[in-house]
Amino acid sequence: MTESDLPVAELTPGRWGDPAQMVELPAAALDALKHLGIQRPGGASAPAGIGGGAPAAEAPGAEAPGASAPAGAADRPELTGAQLAFLASVVGSDHVASDLDSRWAHTRGYSTTDLLRFRAGDASDMPDAVVYPASHEEVVALLAGCAEHDLAVVPYSGGTSVVGGLAPTGRFITVDLRRLDQLVELDEISRTATLQAGVRGPAAEHLLAERGYTLGHFPQSYEGASIGGYAAARSSGQSSAGYGRFDQMVVGLTLATPRDTIELGRAPMSAAGPDLRQLVLGSEGAFGIITSVVVRIRPRPTERHFEGWRFESFDAGLTAVRRLAQDGPLPTVLRLSDEIETAVNLADPDVLGGGSGGVLAIIGFDGPYNQATAYVLTAAGGENLGEGPGETWRTGRYRAPYLRDPLLDEGAFVETLETAAFWSRIPALKTAVTEALVNALSATPPLVLCHVSHVYETGASLYFTVICAQSDDPVEQWLTAKYAANHAIADAGGTISHHHGVGTDHRTAYHAEIGSLAVEALQAVKHTLDPDGVLNPGILI
Repeated sequence: MTESDLPVAELTPGRWGDPAQMVELPAAALDALKHLGIQRPGGASAPAGIGGGAPAAEAPGAEAPGASAPAGAADRPELTGAQLAFLASVVGSDHVASDLDSRWAHTRGYSTTDLLRFRAGDASDMPDAVVYPASHEEVVALLAGCAEHDLAVVPYSGGTSVVGGLAPTGRFITVDLRRLDQLVELDEISRTATLQAGVRGPAAEHLLAERGYTLGHFPQSYEGASIGGYAAARSSGQSSAGYGRFDQMVVGLTLATPRDTIELGRAPMSAAGPDLRQLVLGSEGAFGIITSVVVRIRPRPTERHFEGWRFESFDAGLTAVRRLAQDGPLPTVLRLSDEIETAVNLADPDVLGGGSGGVLAIIGFDGPYNQATAYVLTAAGGENLGEGPGETWRTGRYRAPYLRDPLLDEGAFVETLETAAFWSRIPALKTAVTEALVNALSATPPLVLCHVSHVYETGASLYFTVICAQSDDPVEQWLTAKYAANHAIADAGGTISHHHGVGTDHRTAYHAEIGSLAVEALQAVKHTLDPDGVLNPGILI
């Protein structure tokens, strides 16, 4: 199976992914949790037949925790009749949802703290209504009238934010773009495709595959994320070494603002002033709502190859992947796990603790295998482990996020964070962030995993996974750890986010990173495009 064969996952509140695809924790993982001092809440033993995973009431097919809105959510004031009438006048009454369950299903995103708040029945960030426009014109009309009707707006398509990008300050409505789900145009001569913002990742691949093309963008949120979300957060996918980040794929876009429409991308490149496409990409709905993008596409590969390579240490592996990034030839996928992540092996937890030590690199090719890449890795001290580890990683990649919910059920806390830096700073950055997390979570000693997930000629990204026992207040537990990690990233010369975005979680650190004058410049842009401040207030700036 390839990514083009995966279905869209209909996400449920409070639990990642398709409920029918829930996974069980293997015995090796349960034993590892015991060594970390993690105990199932209440001391209950694993239910018979569930293998230590979710409680019996949460087995596949049962209602996931948080799927229905908590009773207390009904206590908040409702929208006025005039407000509801305005929304209905734009999109039709059938496409305005103000019932509790629809609003609850659009509350926050999918960070671990988001999921914990779902489980606790916290409805504080719930929208007052969900609106489903069917066209760019309807989005423009909605934004134009929201200031007059005192309505803030949050754009929503996949809903997979993990940085608080869907939890603005104050009350708001959610504009769900799922009805904007078309492949508008495919230009085979220029090899571009115009896709509406609500097209989900797998659906985009299906549409392009019918014509023999691929976008080549496969983030770990791929099952649920959307084209608009990719653009709004500057997403990166596993194949970025070969296809580039999503912002590198975008050659044009259409932006709806409260004042009017902005069309960007007359040509692939231009010297006509600053590239305003790059101003909109990564703006997370603060400047407007992206309703469609024009993206570069490529012929769908007829063959793919994945394999694993072993290095004695992370430093040795880092040297090898840097050589490929700087001097080539680059594979489509290039990734390096550190010693702890290699041992844990999230792609195949059944072999937890196995292997002969060292670190694991994964390389993948969309197209013919390039032996020259293997020569570089061998010269750098790598040992070719064959296709087995590569295929295990490829087929298990989208399974890993499904492990988080049964881990939470068992009393574990598991969360991720990422950063990027120039090559010369990567070793010190990795050490600093790891130490900050370990020190901040000393009361519940953590396991900290790390890998290089995206590479460039001048630097790379680092992606950390943290696993520890939940404290009495796990939300505050992580906020304290994340605060320490953010400071370590800044002090070590890294960026606060490589591909998760800013949202509310990174806003303070982002402002410190770019400086007060740059923040003022962004605020001026927002004031021009959104003078009444109705767009995603409190997000980004």
